[in-house]
Amino acid sequence: MEQEAVIGLEIHVELNCATKMFCDCPNDTSDDPNRNTCPICLWFPGAIPRFSAEALEKAALTALGLNCTLQPLSAFDQKVYYYPDLPKGYQLSQAHLPLARNGWLDIVGENGQTKRLRIQKIHMEEDVAKLVHETEERTPISLVDFNRAGVPLIEIVTEPDIKSPYEAMEFVRTLRTQIRYIGTAEGSLEAGTMRMDANISLRPKGTDQLNTKVEVKNMNSIRHVGDAIGHEISRQAAELAKGEPIVLHTRLWDPVKNETVAMRGKFEGPCVPDPAVPPIVLTEAWRNEMQMKLPEMPSVKAERFVGQYRLTREEALMMSAERDLSEYFEAVVQQNVSPRTAAHWIATQLLPAMRERDQGFADMPIPPMRLAGLLAMLEKDEINANATRDVLARLFETEQSPDQIIERYGFRQVSDTNALAALVESVLEANPSAVNDYRNGIAKAAGFLIGQAMQASKGKANPKRIKEILTNKLA
Repeated sequence: MEQEAVIGLEIHVELNCATKMFCDCPNDTSDDPNRNTCPICLWFPGAIPRFSAEALEKAALTALGLNCTLQPLSAFDQKVYYYPDLPKGYQLSQAHLPLARNGWLDIVGENGQTKRLRIQKIHMEEDVAKLVHETEERTPISLVDFNRAGVPLIEIVTEPDIKSPYEAMEFVRTLRTQIRYIGTAEGSLEAGTMRMDANISLRPKGTDQLNTKVEVKNMNSIRHVGDAIGHEISRQAAELAKGEPIVLHTRLWDPVKNETVAMRGKFEGPCVPDPAVPPIVLTEAWRNEMQMKLPEMPSVKAERFVGQYRLTREEALMMSAERDLSEYFEAVVQQNVSPRTAAHWIATQLLPAMRERDQGFADMPIPPMRLAGLLAMLEKDEINANATRDVLARLFETEQSPDQIIERYGFRQVSDTNALAALVESVLEANPSAVNDYRNGIAKAAGFLIGQAMQASKGKANPKRIKEILTNKLA
């Protein structure tokens, strides 16, 4: 019988708060090991946690940005399990009363149609310590770094609506974009500020019969998400084809071997209410205040770009793909540059140049005003497209203005009609056979003559004026 996949994701996202969730230690895991610690995040007996208002606000904003409903009442539980990264024996999490429920994200499915994937809940929890595995004098040892202990997390749990590796990848990609727009988290799989588990099972296609699920961990890129899920679907299908039962357990994705590897049995410890952290009561006024703080989200912004700036749907999606990109685009347009011109040059020239130099908008040396100045001269026919590309490349290397670069390297375009007319006349005299071809209806002869004129001007002639003059002289 043909099988279909049933996939749910559990995604942990580190919030970019200044401090940890239950103490005032800096939320910085990059410092030397165990530098940012105190009795609370070291989980000493008797240390009382103090809940962070910033963590609550950022968790709430993220939930609203993912179309979830904030719950009036939420509370922390002690999720009990025993592992060296959690020496106190339990993790503070919201197992029974989560912060938010019933969200969704829309993705573009493999058929090109919009598909809505539901979010079951979002709850807050503290992160655990980090195990560092080393070899010292040929003896393997594991060390514990508590810098990460107590870092504020949210866990996003989807409904099992995902049917393929492609849909899982698109969900993660869309989720990351939403979170970065909100500004509450970095959302980097590579840096570990976004970590995810996938619960995967198979069932006979067209039925509601649920088979045993398998959890897959250690997917630290979007590509790994797709590869790991794809492999696990194939592995389970092969087991079922042999008549072997699927056993509930956890597996790790091995990107080197390109396969999932059995890790451990699935353990679910008890969860009991925590007496040290009071319940969280959210008033309607506070929830409305958070809603007002939410920025314009990418889907809404794309629609506005289509209506306000007359961009195509594809251009609008490109310019709204990241918050810093959308803000940069609008800043350029506000300098009286055509939106279509700005979108085209940002997408085809600026972004590739930034990727080539491994730069983001924060450290990129071309602020919107500089690019706008360059594009304004292009639109005024002061320079042509080739010169514009040359100047843009030089803007990355110098603090000179576009106008100074144009003057220094002689990029300014020649648009004087008399000068161009004389140039065209000399080209026609030098190429009588091409002139004859053009008059006999061979269209490509015009392109040849224009190219000869541009070459004669060393690329400085205005090609539109050249074409107009050539057409008039050959009429």
